[in-house]
Amino acid sequence: MRRSFQIASTLITNSYFYGLFVGQLIYRGPLKYFCVPSFNCYSCPLAVFSCPIGAMQAVAAGMAYQVAFYAIGILGAVGAVAGRMACGWICPFGLLQEYLYKIPSPKFGVPRFLNYAKYGFLLIMVILLPAFLVNEFGVGEPYFCKLICPAGTLEGGIPIPLLEPAIRDQLGGIYMLKMSILVFFVGWMIVSHRAFCRTTCPLGAIYSLFNRFSLYSMSWNAVTCTKCDECYKQCPMGLKVYEEPNSLNCIRCLKCRDNCPTGSIAYSHRKLHRPPAVVEKLS
Repeated sequence: MRRSFQIASTLITNSYFYGLFVGQLIYRGPLKYFCVPSFNCYSCPLAVFSCPIGAMQAVAAGMAYQVAFYAIGILGAVGAVAGRMACGWICPFGLLQEYLYKIPSPKFGVPRFLNYAKYGFLLIMVILLPAFLVNEFGVGEPYFCKLICPAGTLEGGIPIPLLEPAIRDQLGGIYMLKMSILVFFVGWMIVSHRAFCRTTCPLGAIYSLFNRFSLYSMSWNAVTCTKCDECYKQCPMGLKVYEEPNSLNCIRCLKCRDNCPTGSIAYSHRKLHRPPAVVEKLS
């Protein structure tokens, strides 16, 4: 069922096929005033909604961009209800990473300390640089989108020059830098599960802050759990549920719950269910 949600979300978010037939590279209709709660490039020729990270950078950069304030509200609402669940269920770039990881190759884990790098990208590239590295008019730029974002390169940076030959002459050093970053991440995502999500995604960094307090959360039964590590084997983020049920990196894909041999893992409303492990700690 989760895969169906991921595919449906990707198709709905990127459904502007009409533009390919009429020569309109980027959809700029009324739907672009709304952000999807997932990682999808504004400049993708098929995109019908805005990217929340691009919108947040617009706020930090001092641009008059109304959709940016909607984006912050949407992210807060989604995070407060379900934490990082959007990453595991509706993110197109997350879906791509899962398919890339299926390619036969040697597989490697991601060092835990790199999990914190995404907060640096959020703070520096999404907030601080757009806010303080500004031009003579006091307006910044979306530096994460401009310099880093592999999703933007894949979804917009590659197809737009292919569809509009005149743009190719304007491509320079920054474009080559972003292409190199994309190639690096594609290779990394083939050998490491959801490498971008774990280490770089600023949207995942935002949602992760809600994981321990969201309305719906993971719970773990310390009495029935045998610590067989089946949850770890199934987890795309390399987590052991019994160590921290609501880890900041958990994307709530629920593969651990669905594959737990003792049924010790649940995803539930905080007020309706409290796992025995939590009860023991409080008592």
